[in-house]
Amino acid sequence: MTGADPHGSPLRNTVTGQRILELFRARRDRPVSGEELSSLLAISRTAVWKHIKVLRDLGYRIEARPSQGYQLRAAPDLFIPTEIADGLNTRRIGGNLICYRQTASTNADAFRLAEEGAPDGTVVIADCQTSGKGRLGRSWESPAGVNLYCSVILRPGILPPQAFHLTFLSAVAVARAIEETTHLVPAIKWPNDLLLNGKKVAGLLNEMSAETERINFVILGIGVNLNMRVEQFPADLRYPATSLLLEGESVDRTAFARILLSSLDRLYDAYQHNGYEPVRKEWLARCGIVGCRVRVSVPSGDQTGIMEGIDENGALLLRRDNGTLERVYAGDVSPLK
Repeated sequence: MTGADPHGSPLRNTVTGQRILELFRARRDRPVSGEELSSLLAISRTAVWKHIKVLRDLGYRIEARPSQGYQLRAAPDLFIPTEIADGLNTRRIGGNLICYRQTASTNADAFRLAEEGAPDGTVVIADCQTSGKGRLGRSWESPAGVNLYCSVILRPGILPPQAFHLTFLSAVAVARAIEETTHLVPAIKWPNDLLLNGKKVAGLLNEMSAETERINFVILGIGVNLNMRVEQFPADLRYPATSLLLEGESVDRTAFARILLSSLDRLYDAYQHNGYEPVRKEWLARCGIVGCRVRVSVPSGDQTGIMEGIDENGALLLRRDNGTLERVYAGDVSPLK
């Protein structure tokens, strides 16, 4: 499945192109002759050249050596399904990968694909978004070539009120992926942000299609600032932001995407077997403001108190100064000094 995209076709390798890459990687530092490629793939030398050209157009640096053949020198810093799938060992997440150079919103693409019947675990990734979506109708700055913007289609067998479980699950998955690829340890901020040194490095936007007693699908929208530079952040940010690069860690975007999908897959599989409580416990252990004095901004005004955790429904537990315990289901929270 690929789906249509208003800004261009999905990025993909042909089966033959993928086989050529596998042969290049198997030989490592030795070139593979056109004659050998032709024989192994059972295609003409002309067809070999055409597939090499397609790979080069995708950004693969393939060197042609006279009388020796072709040699792969570098893969593009671009999200390509076969590159992400290479080494991806998951049960469900990423079985169907769709990548775009540019799209309006991966969440919008995933929502449309889900309505068209895309299977559980389908992943949409873009190198750039022109209308990235954040919480409460806000935009998500999405420059090309530096970050990860992805949306995952899930079809869980849970009731609609339990869909919030997947927001906390995806936050834990992103935290694990950052720790696995860097020396950094992010903190989770209710309800769906990840912070490094008090600055936002990742955000989540989950959307749902459901009926009264049944979820049709959930879209897990994930944005992670990987190699974004200072000048690429907008000047009017509501909350201080950062990237892994600005915190001292440059990462391979394809490798990070692969690790994130693997992390999400493991957590989702465990959730299917063990339920929400293990997710809630790890989320709380990673939340940097439990027990701290916070301000919670809600439509009716600001509230202050001590954050005591989250309840079984995902609500923030706020101990007010008068001793009452309030449950906050939506809003923005920030620590107070």
